[in-house]
Amino acid sequence: MDIATSADGTAIAYHVTGDGPTVVLVNGALSTAADAAGLADALVDAGFRAVTWDRRARGASGDARGSTPQREVEDLAAVIGAVGGDAAVLGHSSGAVLALVAASRGVPIRGLFLSEPPVRFGVDEPADDLSERLQALVDDGRPDEAVVTFQLESVGLPREMVDAIRASDQFARIVPLAQSTVYDTNLVREVSTPTPDVLDVRVPVTVLRGQQTFPVLVTAADRLAERIGGAELVIVPESVMHRPDPAATARVVRERLA
Repeated sequence: MDIATSADGTAIAYHVTGDGPTVVLVNGALSTAADAAGLADALVDAGFRAVTWDRRARGASGDARGSTPQREVEDLAAVIGAVGGDAAVLGHSSGAVLALVAASRGVPIRGLFLSEPPVRFGVDEPADDLSERLQALVDDGRPDEAVVTFQLESVGLPREMVDAIRASDQFARIVPLAQSTVYDTNLVREVSTPTPDVLDVRVPVTVLRGQQTFPVLVTAADRLAERIGGAELVIVPESVMHRPDPAATARVVRERLA
């Protein structure tokens, strides 16, 4: 992986594959660049140059204590700059929120693809002190509990699903990402009720969601598409339960960037 240096000096690791117009992928919670490999491959097959990257506090990227949503915006700007400065952005889940915030703050993006952004418009929001409690768990050497708390209170997964994840081989892989749960919580909370600036982005916006996904994400995608002027809502039947189908998602991107 190559390294882009963010505005605060943090090293952000990224990987480029393929040729064609550039699409930068932005992962959601508890994931790294490796988790986007399937989607990147599908974009390459569709004729794009795909960029995956580790958001701060994940994978091969660095971190800085007390990082804010603005730091993550600067990270995305650094990656876009490092790959040539002309890119569309495809964000999934909290990554879609980051992409939207970045566009609203002037990061040069020529097209936004927002896959199931978890904005709640003020309904059933997580507790105001969640990020502080997550940080306390990380600082206390209990990253596993931070991950579980995030899944229960921020993502809203049922206890039995979280228990199953904890008992699986997957859990050991995501525990090292515990610090990033603090950043995701703060990022989404900042614009969970979208601000006027966020709703007034001046780039083409496509909001994607599966036909079968969590009800809160159906509401979020539909309302966000209604509120952003000129935004298009695309329902992707192949994407199921908050998992974007690589080939179908790449097809949506190709049809709008061709």
